[in-house]
Amino acid sequence: MKAFLLPARGPGFFCKERMLLFKDTFEPLGERIKLCVTPQHKFGTDAFLLSDFAAPRRKDLACDLGAGCGIVGALWFRDEKTAPRKVCAVEVQEQAVAQMQRSVAVGGLPADRFFPVRADLRDLSGVLDAGMFDLVTCNPPYKTAGTGILSESESDRIARHETLCEIGDICAAAARLLRFGGRLCLCHRPERLVDVACAMRKAGIEPKRLRMVHQRPGCAPWLLLIEGKCGAKPFLQVEAPLIIEGPGGFSQEVLRIYQKEANL
Repeated sequence: MKAFLLPARGPGFFCKERMLLFKDTFEPLGERIKLCVTPQHKFGTDAFLLSDFAAPRRKDLACDLGAGCGIVGALWFRDEKTAPRKVCAVEVQEQAVAQMQRSVAVGGLPADRFFPVRADLRDLSGVLDAGMFDLVTCNPPYKTAGTGILSESESDRIARHETLCEIGDICAAAARLLRFGGRLCLCHRPERLVDVACAMRKAGIEPKRLRMVHQRPGCAPWLLLIEGKCGAKPFLQVEAPLIIEGPGGFSQEVLRIYQKEANL
């Protein structure tokens, strides 16, 4: 459990003057947590959906790969009664790690349970012990290398395109980190479903649960949520679609995910 022995403050901890250059702000996540975001490292709806889909248990050790500003893991701490035991948030970009450290320092994330770690997910040996996690999540780059228009900023290119890691790298990293029976939860674009499922199975993680996300009834899905289990037998449960829009705005399920009582 090497990463969990590191203090929240350590080498590379944020410097106030440096973060001011990043134009950081704090986004409230419910009543208890505020998350440090910048134009370079922010979050979208897919992170909320993935965090809810993964649904860690209180006893779980969880790891979020490619954590960015830390949104997926941070959302689990909105409710202390259901938050996992510990979360390790792995991110390769220094600025994003500094933002997570800032969220721990002044945003309400628990320093003894949320651990930002700067590391390349393709080489976590010596950083995180193998077989220690019950749950691994990842909101990966959606576009394969060489496709689509490359984003101008480096942070956007890393987040959106498979420039630093591919889906196979993510599944291989998760397979190393997970205990037998542990879960990997991902979100991705529907057109990449075969790539995702094949990469999971190649890494020894069997796809077990699949849910498509639709903007509204009758529309084609724009996102998929998939869960695989390490060492499990083949059997895939396809769940009912998740619909984003409902009467007057968000659907009731999305309102629940955002912890809102009603549309404004």
